[in-house]
Amino acid sequence: MRFRFLWLLLPLLAFTADRPAYRLFAATGQPADYDQMMQDLAQADVVLFGEQHNDAIAHWLELQVAKDLLKLKKPGQLVLGMEMFERDVQPLVAQYAAGTLADTAFERQARPWPNYATDYRPLLQFARENHIAVIGTNAPRPFAKVVAQRSLTALDKLPATDRALLAPLPLKVDYDLPGYKNMAAMFGGDGKAHGGGAQNIIQAQALKDATMAHFIQTSRQDGQTLLHLNGSYHSDHHDGIVAYLRQYAPKLRVKTLSVVTQEQLQLLEKNNADIADYVVVVPADAGKSY
Repeated sequence: MRFRFLWLLLPLLAFTADRPAYRLFAATGQPADYDQMMQDLAQADVVLFGEQHNDAIAHWLELQVAKDLLKLKKPGQLVLGMEMFERDVQPLVAQYAAGTLADTAFERQARPWPNYATDYRPLLQFARENHIAVIGTNAPRPFAKVVAQRSLTALDKLPATDRALLAPLPLKVDYDLPGYKNMAAMFGGDGKAHGGGAQNIIQAQALKDATMAHFIQTSRQDGQTLLHLNGSYHSDHHDGIVAYLRQYAPKLRVKTLSVVTQEQLQLLEKNNADIADYVVVVPADAGKSY
């Protein structure tokens, strides 16, 4: 009877095995093993998880990675960093993670993203329950906005209290980084330091990248792994945040993940190879949180 039950179950198992929610690949395009990846990530100083902000599977996987890193690290050795919170609300983020600020007050004052409740609140609650420090790393929006409008020179006369919320100024921008060259093409510039209408937009992006890198680097201690959540464009091709981490702390061991969508999950498409150390492929028709 038992064997008959297993025989009837096999077709169902085969069907579900052929329809996974995601597939994991190494940068080379070879299939990657999740457990081996976790062992690799646990040895890193910084793990940049590049998400699509509305990808429900990515948000679920971020929580799983955080949980599994916690199992592999000693107490106090895991830190959570998030693009989704800006530096001026870091005191609120710290209070919430420590359990000294109520949900309602946090959500009213910390300017969480519209998809906070479904996509990021579970991660903060996990951190709170397990005494994991949480670091908001992003540049406050008004500064990025003024740079996009008037260039980085608009920050030249900022007072010290405002400068403390940003990467060290003046900021050097490498316009030849692939991500910035791609932005120049999208917005009508030529990607050079003195060319095109995209220059200010690239500078605003660089301000965010550099600020996140700066606070990632200054917020972790030796032996800790800082798991950072950010839009994939900020870390794809080991660009953006990674480029500034190399500048600020070249000896840091940095690993990257990137979530992409494909119509098929069997093979990593050529344009998605080498964008990160590990590439998570989710179905193009997977559910979105907004």
